[in-house]
Amino acid sequence: MSEEVVSVTAPLDVRGASTIPPNALAAARAADDKLGQDTVVLGMGDLIGVVDAFVVTNGRNVRQVRRIVEEIEFQLKELDGSAPRAIEGLADGTWVLMDYGDFVVHVFAEETRSYYDLEHLWSSAPRVRWRDEAALPERAQQLAVTWPIPGE
Repeated sequence: MSEEVVSVTAPLDVRGASTIPPNALAAARAADDKLGQDTVVLGMGDLIGVVDAFVVTNGRNVRQVRRIVEEIEFQLKELDGSAPRAIEGLADGTWVLMDYGDFVVHVFAEETRSYYDLEHLWSSAPRVRWRDEAALPERAQQLAVTWPIPGE
């Protein structure tokens, strides 16, 4: 099975992906800031037509899931005043859905993400590259400073 990876830094029409809202990419980066795991952005416009993108990530536990949701909400509000139309699942915290209209953010607890496996369900959706590859060494260094390995 091959995956199509699309690089997007602004709204862009590409083969297999509808216009990806810039705030979907900002949401992925916000999740990454709170150590969301295996964050992916899926181009959904050509598949379902209701939203242009899904952002899918997970936290290791319910507390981290809530922190990721709060960070996404905070950063998008700071960016351009965006607020989700609805947030579902926050009380339970195992699968939180944030509806921003043109994209939806799914923040899972680790086990719940494995069980529902949205990436497999929507495997025909192109994965959109959201991470600035040039910033990866800097981000790794930030994490090393922020999260030292015990015994070092």
